Amino acid sequence: MIQAGDTAFVLTAAALVLLMTPGLALFYGGMVRGKNVLGTILQSFIMISVISIEWVYLGYSMSFGPDVGGLLGDLSWSGLRAMGPGPNLDYAPTIPEPVFMIYQCMFAVITPALITGAFAERMRFGPFLLFSLLWAVLVYNPVCHWIWGAGGWLKAQGVLDFAGGLVVHLTSGAAALAAALVVGPRQGYGREHFLPHNLPITLLGAALLWFGWFGFNAGSALAANEVAGTAFVATHLAGMAGMATWVLVERLHRGKPTTLGAASGAVAGLATVTPASGFVSANSAVLIGMLAGLFCYLGVLAKTRLHYDDSLDVVGIHGVGGVLGTLCLGVFATTAVNPGGADGLLAGNPGLLGIQLFAILIVGVYTFAASWGLLKAIDLVWGLRITRDAEVEGLDLSEHSETAYSG
Repeated sequence: MIQAGDTAFVLTAAALVLLMTPGLALFYGGMVRGKNVLGTILQSFIMISVISIEWVYLGYSMSFGPDVGGLLGDLSWSGLRAMGPGPNLDYAPTIPEPVFMIYQCMFAVITPALITGAFAERMRFGPFLLFSLLWAVLVYNPVCHWIWGAGGWLKAQGVLDFAGGLVVHLTSGAAALAAALVVGPRQGYGREHFLPHNLPITLLGAALLWFGWFGFNAGSALAANEVAGTAFVATHLAGMAGMATWVLVERLHRGKPTTLGAASGAVAGLATVTPASGFVSANSAVLIGMLAGLFCYLGVLAKTRLHYDDSLDVVGIHGVGGVLGTLCLGVFATTAVNPGGADGLLAGNPGLLGIQLFAILIVGVYTFAASWGLLKAIDLVWGLRITRDAEVEGLDLSEHSETAYSG
């Protein structure tokens, strides 16, 4: 039975998740140098078009269509064939299937956009588009089916991921690491300071991400119910705890708190609680946010020691956050919060933590290997990186013949 309230709620959540992609564009755009701001913003914004098209004709069917061996959905739903106005009982029995489809489309859109922060300021636009499209087909769609699709093999193992710690954040973080290694560092990396050119834009982007995250997490209940309320509260509490902890750690480590640190900490908390948001209590969400503020901060510091140039800290925030949140789910989940979930370690079920760790290893290794192979192949055939002169000139002029600031 279709419920009008649930339908309105999920439609609103879909719009909020769509807003996250322009929010991400601003978040990233403010952190790069002024000569690269438009090119960086466009790399996120264009995903709304490219991935939405892919989702209609391939992605939705591969992710949620009739199962083939637990690995993929078949292509019988491509072009949205056979989709009627009624619900799909396998996924969301109280909303029309087109509403479920478009809600999931917004997740598919933002995931490859997250990766762009790793190679900001140095990848050519054409090869970037090709990589994003192929990555959606070969990585996002299969992983989505494994974990969320009816018949998916990891789902059958008992793996839980409420709103995308594995499907979104770990995949984007692992792909970001592969991209940073294959594309290589920016010219002057390690010798020059690459200062953000407009932190107010970054803070505006962070605010839009936070606002949209309520649709991302609460909307994943796919109904206006108690679980949605739990996820909404957990999302906000983890975001605020992540911000507070990051700023505190930054003050202790560097001597002064920063606005960029506050924005990064909030996003870290929001990303980390994502897989657990519908399965944990409010107090657990606060603790998850605090852990995110600490460990994602350390993850960002690690890139200097490991000598890779993840320009905008995708690995340290989304990769580390996805892993940490998935593990925290295995520790703090309780059926007292969500009877449709499972009990975790603290509720007497250590097996869930083992299952979650297994999923992290599978998804992380597969995503990194597939992303590495794609990037290497595209680089060999087409060339990923802009020329040295173009990098000095900046993406805005060299790739798009325009500039964000005149005069």
